[in-house]
Amino acid sequence: MSHSTKLRGAVVTACTTALLTGSALLSAPSQAQAGLQTRAEKQVNAFFGQYRDAVLGQNPNQDPTEVRQEFLTPGLNTELDRWADDHQADPVFRAQNVPDDWSVAYAGSGAGHSTVILTEKWRDGSTTDVWYQVRLAGLRIDGLQDPPA
Repeated sequence: MSHSTKLRGAVVTACTTALLTGSALLSAPSQAQAGLQTRAEKQVNAFFGQYRDAVLGQNPNQDPTEVRQEFLTPGLNTELDRWADDHQADPVFRAQNVPDDWSVAYAGSGAGHSTVILTEKWRDGSTTDVWYQVRLAGLRIDGLQDPPA
């Protein structure tokens, strides 16, 4: 084997290794995908868990209104009260009943906020997505809405 053939083989091997390593890095799961939650996800998860427990009477320290006051901005609380009046349903659950389970997923950040999608899981197997907006400074939830159409 000539010197140029050996060199060419070494270059091809090095390039192949670099490409495979690079593509593995690109496909590596994000922190959120790997089970580590962002601060915004943790905040939404904590709010929803405490709120759900309060609605079910399982939060001895707070009622649902107190949980909302702790985690949500006053403006969002006012919006949710209006939503409840208009829809005759719980404004956080977006339903008249309580979901059996839920999960949260990070959906991006920008302009000082993170978006978190909370997926409510119902007894019949259906799911409902609710989009939360969390201020990065202070982690107050200042947006809660149905998914964009």
